[in-house]
Amino acid sequence: MEEKKTPLQARAPKKRNHLADIFTRLVKEKPLGAAGGAILLILLLVGIFADVLAPHGYNDVEFAARLKPPSAEHLLGTDNLGRDLLSRVIYGARISMLVGLGASLLSTVISVIIGSVSGYFGGAVDFLIQRFVDSVMCLPSLIILMTVIAITGPGLLPVILVLGVEGGVGGRVRVVRSAVIAIKRNLYVEAAQAIGVSAFETIRRHILPNIMAPVIVMFTMSMGSAIIAEATLSFLGLGVPPPMPSWGGMLSLSGRAYMLNAPWMSLWPGLCLCVAVYCINMFGDALRDLLDPRLRGDLGSYAVNKQKAG
Repeated sequence: MEEKKTPLQARAPKKRNHLADIFTRLVKEKPLGAAGGAILLILLLVGIFADVLAPHGYNDVEFAARLKPPSAEHLLGTDNLGRDLLSRVIYGARISMLVGLGASLLSTVISVIIGSVSGYFGGAVDFLIQRFVDSVMCLPSLIILMTVIAITGPGLLPVILVLGVEGGVGGRVRVVRSAVIAIKRNLYVEAAQAIGVSAFETIRRHILPNIMAPVIVMFTMSMGSAIIAEATLSFLGLGVPPPMPSWGGMLSLSGRAYMLNAPWMSLWPGLCLCVAVYCINMFGDALRDLLDPRLRGDLGSYAVNKQKAG
């Protein structure tokens, strides 16, 4: 015998997949952000499969093909040593994506740890941490990066570590701290404290899950800053050492020396750098609008419109 549903059960909305709902709203409401996310995914896949996609090796020298303009054999032209620019741009995407993801992940983890401790405990702990953050923010970040890289030496791993640590103890700590302070005032956090739950467990189980939205947005937005910082260091000769191609390194030295005779040497890496950072910023901005409840309302404008249409 089939069980009859009560009126409340009949009116209860079906449980939706949260990730599927965010993806649907991203495509419907933020097409520019969706396009940015798609291009970002393509760049990530290009970096992963660079060995397969690149028609030549990134350091295959062919002096007979020096400074050739774009052609059927070399789609983006060649540089002053006859190396295929398309292959070097593809391998440069790997460097940029590794630095962007690695440095952003490290800086986000550091910011979440420091900001959670500062916002949850408050008092003298918060005061000391915030004054340390203020002192770091007072120093020019480029000077700090150049100094530390000059001491540690250039390379992919030092660049990721330096960018991650420097970004993690900066202004992002305050974003996490503000979110933690707002969550800490809720009754369920006070109830956990009242029954003797440890501070670590309270932060892990009750605070961190509720600040994931701004943390995710902070992670995506910091990727663009990390890529620009790596390109700046490589342009100054302090990033990834040659012959490994980096978009910033390709703009320096030979790129500047042959800018007038072979403009394609600077055009393609500069264009890739602009497109990558722009797409990351558009995707992060769209995620912020979708995940921030103050900007999307109770159910989200897509869900509201869907209900009205029904």
